[in-house]
Amino acid sequence: MDFTVVSEITDNIATVTLKGSLDSASASVFQEEIQKLIGQPIKDLVLRVSELSFMASAGLRMIIFAKQKLGSAVNIFLVSPQDQIIDTLQMTGFIHSVHIVDKYPK
Repeated sequence: MDFTVVSEITDNIATVTLKGSLDSASASVFQEEIQKLIGQPIKDLVLRVSELSFMASAGLRMIIFAKQKLGSAVNIFLVSPQDQIIDTLQMTGFIHSVHIVDKYPK
């Protein structure tokens, strides 16, 4: 499945919608979207991942990259991730650095 990413910023909230398979071949596309957000006054990064069917370690690295580049004050929300994505986050311990939600609370 092809990978697509769309982002927007509204009221200091960056929403990034990811669809398809996030692997080493598509991670650079996600990284480019994150780089567009650097320097913006963002308080929350909302990753809509309900249609993300697969995330390899390269995708996890991009979420870590986002956390590093956007700063520790930015909260990262993963909205409706698939079970295998939650499993990956748990195995790596990064689950403690993000908020897993069914719906973005704001």
